[in-house]
Amino acid sequence: MSTFLRTINDAYGHQVGDDCLRKIANILQNCVKRAGDLAARYGGEEFAIVLPNIDASEAVQVAEAIQAMVHDLQIPHQASLTRSYVTLSLGIATLTPTLFAKDTQSPQHLIKLADKALYQAKSQGRDRFISLKN
Repeated sequence: MSTFLRTINDAYGHQVGDDCLRKIANILQNCVKRAGDLAARYGGEEFAIVLPNIDASEAVQVAEAIQAMVHDLQIPHQASLTRSYVTLSLGIATLTPTLFAKDTQSPQHLIKLADKALYQAKSQGRDRFISLKN
């Protein structure tokens, strides 16, 4: 179990932790509107959003909308390192397919890139997003 989820569960109980994850999942689901878009729980407290055929600036707009909606919820989190309510750190990864860079265009590479961006966002103070382009 992750630190975030553990601190929520310890402070408020498992039901509140589960409710927090459901609220965030609902926000993510509401932000993926096009056919082919996908929001899914990736594990623990991590979620993934797949947005085919958009560029980095459009992905940033989605991230900004998600962060604003989570801020608006003001879910209490007394152990937060950034605010007294739940916030999100997001890692954005985009790529433009080409004929010559096949080794860096696999789904696994894109996931690694998004993970790297997420950990940069966390290490730079949380409650932010980092966008990396392949």
